[in-house]
Amino acid sequence: MNANKADLKGTVRQWADHIGVKVREIHLRHMRRKWASISTNGRLTLNTDLLNLPEALTEFVIVHELVHLLVPNHGKLFKGYMSAYLPDWEERQNCLRSL
Repeated sequence: MNANKADLKGTVRQWADHIGVKVREIHLRHMRRKWASISTNGRLTLNTDLLNLPEALTEFVIVHELVHLLVPNHGKLFKGYMSAYLPDWEERQNCLRSL
């Protein structure tokens, strides 16, 4: 099922509360090379193509970006948080990469 922009932003807010991070702004725009990006001050930009993806993959992208507010890199700590919040994150990541 395709999400709309309000659903996507709602999902971001729910996850931000769950993870305990602050998202100051949520933007949606077409991005050629990335699914999303986040700045250290909490400005999240999501690719509008996410609106056409399955919810599980969209959720992966959102959680991935929000965890970057806790850990700036993709090291062990980052992967630990990802596993804590989305135990099947690697499977979701592989699905996303195959698109």
